[in-house]
Amino acid sequence: MQVIVTGHHLEVTDALKAHIDAKFKKLARHFDNVTEVHVILSVEKLVQKAEATLQLSGAKLFAEDHQEDMYAAIDALVDKLDRQITKHKQKTASHR
Repeated sequence: MQVIVTGHHLEVTDALKAHIDAKFKKLARHFDNVTEVHVILSVEKLVQKAEATLQLSGAKLFAEDHQEDMYAAIDALVDKLDRQITKHKQKTASHR
């Protein structure tokens, strides 16, 4: 799984990259066909925004979250993507 982290109006530090890598490794445990993850972190006045596009085999998932803390936004983003992955996994399993 390739994780690409981009920052808009924000310097992406090593601590942020390490936090993102740790969180997205948990997603890979649920579904091993994740090929690429593109995470975009941005700051708009007082709102920290995290959005991610997940490329699966056969699907593309997108989620975003707005919080006052960047780490909280990343955590909520991963929770949203986790729900989407489990839903996609159940959908593909039920059609077979």
